[in-house]
Amino acid sequence: MFQQRIIPGVLLALLVFSILAGTAEQLHSRTLALGAWLWKDYLTLRQDPAPPTCDPQFDLNTRLDTLQREFEANQDPDDLFPETFDRAATATSLENRRVICQQEHDAFALRETQLDGWVRAYRLLDQSLSQFSLFAINQQHRILMLTLLLAALYCTAKGEHIAFRGILSRLDHRVSFTGQLLANLSLSFSSVAFLSGGQAAGVEVQHTDNVLLLAIGSLLMAALNVWQLARPPASLERKGQLGKALLAVPIYSFMLLGAAFHFMVKENYTAGIAVYFTQLLQMSGLYLNIALFIWVGMLLKQSQLGAKLFAVFVPMRLPPELLGLLAVALMALPTAYTGASGIIIIAMGATVYQELRRVGTRRQLALAVTAMTGSMGVVLRPCLLIVGIAMLNKEVVTDELFHWGSRVFALSLVVFSLWAMIVRRKDNELIEVTVGTGDTTARLTTLLPYLLLTVGIALLYAQGLNAHLDEFSAPFILPVIVLAFLWFEKRTRLGQAQRPAELTDLSRPLRPALGHSIQDASIQIGALLMVMGCSFTVGGILEQQSGAALSTTLFSSPLMAMVCLLLALIVIGMLMDPFGALILVSGTLAPMAYANGIHPVHFWMTCLVAFELGYLTPPVALNHLLTRQVVGTAEFELSRSVKGSFYYRHERILLPLLVMGTTLLIVAFAPLWATH
Repeated sequence: MFQQRIIPGVLLALLVFSILAGTAEQLHSRTLALGAWLWKDYLTLRQDPAPPTCDPQFDLNTRLDTLQREFEANQDPDDLFPETFDRAATATSLENRRVICQQEHDAFALRETQLDGWVRAYRLLDQSLSQFSLFAINQQHRILMLTLLLAALYCTAKGEHIAFRGILSRLDHRVSFTGQLLANLSLSFSSVAFLSGGQAAGVEVQHTDNVLLLAIGSLLMAALNVWQLARPPASLERKGQLGKALLAVPIYSFMLLGAAFHFMVKENYTAGIAVYFTQLLQMSGLYLNIALFIWVGMLLKQSQLGAKLFAVFVPMRLPPELLGLLAVALMALPTAYTGASGIIIIAMGATVYQELRRVGTRRQLALAVTAMTGSMGVVLRPCLLIVGIAMLNKEVVTDELFHWGSRVFALSLVVFSLWAMIVRRKDNELIEVTVGTGDTTARLTTLLPYLLLTVGIALLYAQGLNAHLDEFSAPFILPVIVLAFLWFEKRTRLGQAQRPAELTDLSRPLRPALGHSIQDASIQIGALLMVMGCSFTVGGILEQQSGAALSTTLFSSPLMAMVCLLLALIVIGMLMDPFGALILVSGTLAPMAYANGIHPVHFWMTCLVAFELGYLTPPVALNHLLTRQVVGTAEFELSRSVKGSFYYRHERILLPLLVMGTTLLIVAFAPLWATH
């Protein structure tokens, strides 16, 4: 019960709260505008007016006599030039004050008459939305920490943290959970040291309650690891190899253990792990959006949309390579909203893989395309990574980055097409588009309700709340849209007779679909956010080791500088999540690039492509690990039994490297060759 319902239920409540918070913020701005339109002085009426304290009915002569006595009492008899009380001027001043006081009383009486029941009721709604929005903003840090720790605890209970291979033997089980135990204990111990060290030094620790939550949450995960070590599953193989068992240790554990060695052993800085891990809280809104996007992907997985979308291409009899190109291109837009290919793989990778396989794409190619899902979209508008680059680097602006980003995106599609033609299986026919008009029309018709729902809800938000479907509002609008998809599928069952034969009914009733989606999302959120949080500790190590030295290094030419930068960027891409890496690169490698004559826009375009290549490059290859996470270990293992040449047996690794590597070389060195 604890594993299956309580944690996913709490996580669902936290995610729904985040959606409501974003909606309430937009709704509050609209209520202000509507109130000002309904009542001319609404901005004044929002607060209870304070009654005037002055008295407009005072006796003028009595007040003048009082002021004259006070004036004369304050006079010094020894003054050489004594002042005289001007009774006429004082009377004029008092009359003016009487008029102003009467105006204040009249205005107060008018506001009292305007504050009728309608205004008070509307004002209560407005103020409630305002207070809820402020409360939600103030609680973002706690919500993120609770979301991360609960999801990580659920992921630990399920044994689904991201690792290089799954747990197959008892030795794998012991080594994997021992590594997790040590890593979680080090994080908990560092959090306690962070709190106690700040209190001992008299320094106020920011987000104290969140650091305490981190200590408790990591300790609970460690306790769960002890329980898991004591009760290994009976289905595991009895024999194993130590080398393979080490690969079953989750990536986040390796990161934490490496950070523990660096900070606790080498630097004697016990609090270092917690200090860098909690940097995640500086972008709490961003990481909460990541959690929402993952849930959107898990909701889409429960719907029929993916099957219907890919079924449109079946009558065209396109070769698998071209289908892969279409899949990568289609996923570029959602990547531009979420800002990282890893998020898209978690959110929609399972759907992409399943539908590619459903239309006949071979396993190795389907895995390669899934791993590349979104890799080309990080340079498109309105990607948050590019917005972050412009915020952290005054040398570039978003318009310029998006301008060149669209060209890099087009280049990557061309490179993918060329490599797809070169490595095409010989037993595939050439591209032959023979569309059966009626069949394709019927398939496109099944997508029409989804399009209408999307446009209708987007217009409702745009017109009603002034919230357009952009990078800021998409996290709380998209869940509503996808839930509408599921509701539509449950209520209508429309088009069952017209659907193509190969499209089986993949939809589920709404409540079970919601339950399955939040359970899947809990695992993926915990796995990904733990890696992202721990990548900040890796960034801390890199920053301390070489950050200052790199920023001042000068090379003999921009070409040599670019070679060194490429290697560093690929390594960073292998080890860190993109948002954490962005902060590290902005403070270290970016100044080095500028100092060596590399144009800032050129550097950042190269940086984004290099990051994506790093996510696809062994031995870490995070995107491939995420692909296995969403596709499943069993399906992943089946791909290894593929027959054929070396390339086709390892296509899932080689094709992404060929495409992104070629794109990176062109982006990095073609401008240097042209200018120098």
